[in-house]
Amino acid sequence: MKESLKEFLSFTKKELNGLIIFCFLLLLIALAPYIYAYFNPPQVYRYDEFEKEVNAFKESARENSHRSYPGYSKKKNETVSKPVYFKFDPNNLPEQSWKKLGLSDKQIRVINNYRSKGGRFYEKEDLKKIYSISLNDYLRLKPYINIPPKSYAGAWEKKRTGFTGKKEMIMIELNSADSAQLESLKGIGPAFASRIVKYRDRVGGFYRKEQLMEVYGLDSSRFAGLKNQVTVNGQAIRKLNINAADFDDLKRYPFLKYKQINAIIQYRTQHGLYKSAADLKNVVLLNEDLINRLSPYLEF
Repeated sequence: MKESLKEFLSFTKKELNGLIIFCFLLLLIALAPYIYAYFNPPQVYRYDEFEKEVNAFKESARENSHRSYPGYSKKKNETVSKPVYFKFDPNNLPEQSWKKLGLSDKQIRVINNYRSKGGRFYEKEDLKKIYSISLNDYLRLKPYINIPPKSYAGAWEKKRTGFTGKKEMIMIELNSADSAQLESLKGIGPAFASRIVKYRDRVGGFYRKEQLMEVYGLDSSRFAGLKNQVTVNGQAIRKLNINAADFDDLKRYPFLKYKQINAIIQYRTQHGLYKSAADLKNVVLLNEDLINRLSPYLEF
């Protein structure tokens, strides 16, 4: 009995080593949560800091709710003097006079920047288009805006000729005019004049005056103010041979997409040369409007 019990409780060296390793693993597993907590202490949240941020956000929201115009922003501590009203022309009003009317320094900077780039006010409503002017500011200033009639229409031509009496309306031919001549048009400053020239040179000229509305930023209302001052010489258009044009030649027309340009070239490769603009109707990706816009620039 004693011998059998002794044999049962005895271990070989290999078994003893395995038992020791097993006990070590059990100890390691038991201590694992404490080891993890030691090297990764729990994050402490500062609810007082969070509450401060919430209160700051609410305060900012209250300030924004009092603004009457979305593009208008005013510093919290910015002081604006009590308005003193008088008749004024926004085209030549100095900075100090704008301040007397109750405008902030930021609003005045935006107006001066607009005028320095060739911008002009032709009607009272033009002041409302300045993004820094709120609707309330415009309504209170509107009764005092006094823009002399026709004082700025054709100002460039009057300066050039020295003519001060009654004069005829200036007519500008779009395909031959330079930037200085274009600036004499109503509502066209240096920036718009540069865009018109760049667009004209890119596509090869204008074949109708309505194409001015394809120039970035030149909308229908601005076009309506100058359309009677411009003419177009369609013979001055720089044309492109559609049967010799490659991808780079065609991509200069902003109204054509890459897939449409590829379709024009692929159709020519598969079916032969184009004989007239009517053949473009066979290109699946071209609709009638695109063909009408493109065909004045093409030769066959």
